[in-house]
Amino acid sequence: MRRTPRLFPNEDATNGWSRILPPRAPSPALKGDIKADWLVIGAGFAGLSAARRLAENRPGERIVLVDAHEVGEGASGRNSGFAIDLPHNVGGEFGELSGSQRYMRLSRAAIASLEEIVTKRGIACNWRRVGKYHACSALLGRRKVLDPFAKELDALGEPYRWVEGAALARELGTAYFHSALHTPGCVLVNPAALVRGLAASMPPNVTLHERTRITALEDGATVKATTPDGNITAKGAILAVNGWARSFGVFKGRIVTLAGYGSLSRPLTEDEHQSIGAVQDWGLTPANAFTGVTMRYTPDRRILVRHHFAYAPQFTRPADEPARVRAGHERILHERFPTLKSVNIEHSWRGFLCFSRNSAPGFGRVGSNLFAAVCQNGVGVTKGTIGGLLAADLATGCDNPLIADMESLGTPNALPPGPFLDLSVRARLALENIRWRAER
Repeated sequence: MRRTPRLFPNEDATNGWSRILPPRAPSPALKGDIKADWLVIGAGFAGLSAARRLAENRPGERIVLVDAHEVGEGASGRNSGFAIDLPHNVGGEFGELSGSQRYMRLSRAAIASLEEIVTKRGIACNWRRVGKYHACSALLGRRKVLDPFAKELDALGEPYRWVEGAALARELGTAYFHSALHTPGCVLVNPAALVRGLAASMPPNVTLHERTRITALEDGATVKATTPDGNITAKGAILAVNGWARSFGVFKGRIVTLAGYGSLSRPLTEDEHQSIGAVQDWGLTPANAFTGVTMRYTPDRRILVRHHFAYAPQFTRPADEPARVRAGHERILHERFPTLKSVNIEHSWRGFLCFSRNSAPGFGRVGSNLFAAVCQNGVGVTKGTIGGLLAADLATGCDNPLIADMESLGTPNALPPGPFLDLSVRARLALENIRWRAER
């Protein structure tokens, strides 16, 4: 089967997580024709994990890893930097708690894999196992999300603690939030630094080519990929491009892409840090991920604000949207931290997320010799990592009981056609904003 993608990543240079890091020289783009045993398309969390696992499973074989952009500049380097170990609701009614044990096994395997690499390779990415706060700013979020989540954690025997009122204000440095559930297993990172470090520490039988677009992909007895300046022939391939899978005809009509926005403030001065109680670094996810605000206080004393999702079926948004969202993020920062009125947003960026209607991943064999690890439903650090690892095990015939856990999550459900899909997604986002306006 011949696949000819028409949409390609074209990210700008605004990613704040990358901008606060030292400059990096990208790996050279592919030039000429090469042969490999395995091709991995996409160098985000899923692709990096897949390439590493292929190299470990087949140490005598050659793996080629390509990315249309630069490592750390795509969606994996633009997220909020939460490696979440527990089932994570992606909206007020979208709970994933029914398969809690499976999600925890998969997520914790991903975190363990990443932690081993970070420790062994000395990757400087502010890897911090400090847990996270799942918070609400009104009783609505407490009643509809936090209370049911606490009951589920009780049933699972998972540790957590309620933090409310003055105690929560002391821990966060702001009195804005009503209450929160703190769970200890989440890891906070600089995602761009982590992705860069994973790419730089690849096994020697992995070759990385950045700024290398796949313009055609043939899946038959072998896999043949065409790029602007060369070709790759391999016996098998793993597609790890998240929402861009639609452009390859994979899970077409089954996944939705949204644009999400994040911002980082300038670093707080010592006096400003003291004014919010000299708090330790923390991460907070909202009761409703689509209408609420994800926030972090980072080890270098910056405040992260992630808020605003918009439908982006063609991976584009209006040109004036980033400026409007940036101004909104600054208002959010000052509302929650009124003593920091002089603290401005220093970096603001956009990234693309991929969701399925039933929160299922795009995983498994999708062609004769083509496998997929896509559609992480907004939890890319853990779901991307474990998806790529298990896709590599599946492709190489390695027995891993976690493959059954992944496959049990199902596959993305079919979506309504064309204009009906556009209307339903926009209506759903609007409805979430109305129903959950108290949690903004």
